[in-house]
Amino acid sequence: MDTSELLQRYAAAERDFAQINLSGVVLQQANLVSANLKGANLSHSDLRESRFGQSILIAANLTQANLSETLLWGTDLSEANLQNAQLREADLSGAKLIQANLQAANLAKASLCGANLTRANLQNAILFEADLRSTSDQRTDLGYADLQFADLSYVALSGAILRGANLTGAKLCRASLEVRGLDKSYITNLSEANLQGADLSYANLTGANLQKANLKNADLTRTLLTDANLTGATLPDGSVHP
Repeated sequence: MDTSELLQRYAAAERDFAQINLSGVVLQQANLVSANLKGANLSHSDLRESRFGQSILIAANLTQANLSETLLWGTDLSEANLQNAQLREADLSGAKLIQANLQAANLAKASLCGANLTRANLQNAILFEADLRSTSDQRTDLGYADLQFADLSYVALSGAILRGANLTGAKLCRASLEVRGLDKSYITNLSEANLQGADLSYANLTGANLQKANLKNADLTRTLLTDANLTGATLPDGSVHP
């Protein structure tokens, strides 16, 4: 199936395109809202500015695909392969990315508010100025996600769940992880997170939960930790906070 046939069938109200092979296609500004693309091969495809809101892309192959400025709100991308994908300024609000592979993906300035990234692989991903704040009805979940050496500079993570996340060597310079007008159940949760060697310089962690977190060798230059819970946390010098 080529792109013309796909769009014709979609226009005729067909929505099931599971396992379709469209590797390397150019499909810019396409409208595929609520489509079933489970297991589809869209690797190396140019999907810029397309609309996939509420679509199913479970286990889809999107390696090295260009999804910049694409609308993916509420889309299910669980177990999808997005390694080296371009997602700059993409809208992934409320998307499911459970166990997705986002290794070395570019998510700069992307919106991931309320997204579920539980156990996702974000090693070496770029999330510069990305918005991962929790919403009033859904928390952004990065629990146990692999964010080793990821660039999270200037990222907004207020109210997010990062329990047990691996942030070894990650860049969180000037990141916002403080509580902003949300109730106490929405405190940014970094409990048991591994922040060893992470750059948290000038980051705002006011009120954050860092219980049993590992901050050994982390850079806390001008980091705001007012009212943060550091009970049992390993501090940069290797000592354990009481």
